Amino acid sequence: MGRGVKVAVIGGVFAVMVGGAGYGTYNVVSALDGGGGSGAAGASTKSGPPSGDEVGETTEKFFTAWEKGDATAAASYTNNAAVAGTLLTAYGEDAHITDVEITPGTVNGTAVPFTVKAKVSYEGASKPLTYKSSLTVVRGETSGRALVDWKPSVVHPSLKDGDTLVTEESATPQIQAVGRDGAVLTKEKYPSLGAVLPKLRERYGDKAGGTPGVELVVRHTAAETPDTPLLTLTEGEPGKLETTLSASVQAAAEKAVKRYDESSVVAVEPSTGEVLAVANNRADGFNAAFQGQVAPGSTMKIITAAMLIDNGVTSMNGPAPCPDTAIWRSQTFKNLTGMEPNEGATLANTFMRSCNTGFIKLIDEVTDSSLTAEAEERFGLGRDDWQTGIVSFDGKVPAVSGPDRAAGAIGQGQVQMNPLNMASVTATAITGEFRQPYLVSPDLDGRELATAKGLPQSTATQLKQMMRLTATQGTGAAAMSGLGGDIGAKTGSAEVDGQTTSNSWFTGFRNDVAAAAMTEEGGHGGDAAGPIVADVLRAGG
Repeated sequence: MGRGVKVAVIGGVFAVMVGGAGYGTYNVVSALDGGGGSGAAGASTKSGPPSGDEVGETTEKFFTAWEKGDATAAASYTNNAAVAGTLLTAYGEDAHITDVEITPGTVNGTAVPFTVKAKVSYEGASKPLTYKSSLTVVRGETSGRALVDWKPSVVHPSLKDGDTLVTEESATPQIQAVGRDGAVLTKEKYPSLGAVLPKLRERYGDKAGGTPGVELVVRHTAAETPDTPLLTLTEGEPGKLETTLSASVQAAAEKAVKRYDESSVVAVEPSTGEVLAVANNRADGFNAAFQGQVAPGSTMKIITAAMLIDNGVTSMNGPAPCPDTAIWRSQTFKNLTGMEPNEGATLANTFMRSCNTGFIKLIDEVTDSSLTAEAEERFGLGRDDWQTGIVSFDGKVPAVSGPDRAAGAIGQGQVQMNPLNMASVTATAITGEFRQPYLVSPDLDGRELATAKGLPQSTATQLKQMMRLTATQGTGAAAMSGLGGDIGAKTGSAEVDGQTTSNSWFTGFRNDVAAAAMTEEGGHGGDAAGPIVADVLRAGG
């Protein structure tokens, strides 16, 4: 579409009005009031949604100024001229984007999709840039003018508040991440690694032996968030970074989380602590597998059972009665609907059926800090000292009194975990040794892995046997059905305020692989998270 000619919107598409006299000059200063400024002197302020003609004229003027590199003029056609002007200025000056051509798409009311074709040039290197974005035209609150509703994503869909675009020599060289079997790991083949590889590059790019290239990147406000590359002008030489990931287990994890939205899974090797896979299927792109902080539900009973055994309260074959309800300091706890009470239950029976009341009834036998001590000293949780190779959350089991102390024993209250934590818990439970999970060998950068004293062998033996029973006769049997080898599991469902359905949790092992998964609003542990874990164990165990 030619610039400087009037447009109208007919049937939802732009049509050129030949013979238009062009657009008059707009007073930029008037846009700085947040509503785009006032209209013509004496004119009444318009109200209501912008008309089709207004949408066409506003977007045409905005696109024309943007194409010309006139950031101030383009910003004047938005409802936040100051902020828009800063980003549009950076578009040309910092990102070195030129030769901009913008093609509007089919209009839908006040929404206008468009395609940008441009060129990025820096120190003799140049590459084409093409992407799609969209904008919405709104009525200025004070001026009544039709204005582009300003969002950073108008300039590029990857931009969020506070972000900007920069083209320069990379702060760190690119990396070629490889798995334990030598396979190259890319986000194209393993989409979940899109949240992991930039973190690895930020931390190890200068240690992997590569040389920096030149890139167009999104620079984020948060200092701990690495740049997001959009376009590589010159490659540089990527450094080779060896990781602990298994290409086959990672592939299985990627496929498994696709079963359910908002799901995450982690697999580790109990004998070493090496992370074999990390995968997320989330709309927000958050690495909840490593950084999530949510209640783990009854998977927490692995730690609680260990605490009861280590403190001499009971044992696998000792008493852990399972009544219909249990009252602890005025709060009533119940079991899953349909669970038959068993006043003569052993800890193994209460564990494999995931009876809440059986654990609540034994809480009086320990102190407010007993569960915290077990989690920190034996399972290595909650001390903020894990060094996995990327950002991770180490779990949280605070010492509390009141109803939250009992709730914590069944993975509710103030206890917080993620799949990485629970995969580690399972690894510790079945080996008796705490081996801090990690993605990159500490030999590369000399970092010190966290340590904990682990479990008495008798406790680990009992936990492993109770998890075996859960996987073959208890709540995990359906999900683990068909898996050979030495298997064990623990199910969990965690209630979250504001959710109508509980989060689904599951952790299990098969031979020398431990895995844990969580699905938001997935229901019972065996319903969603269970099949995800089983698929990962099938590939890795």
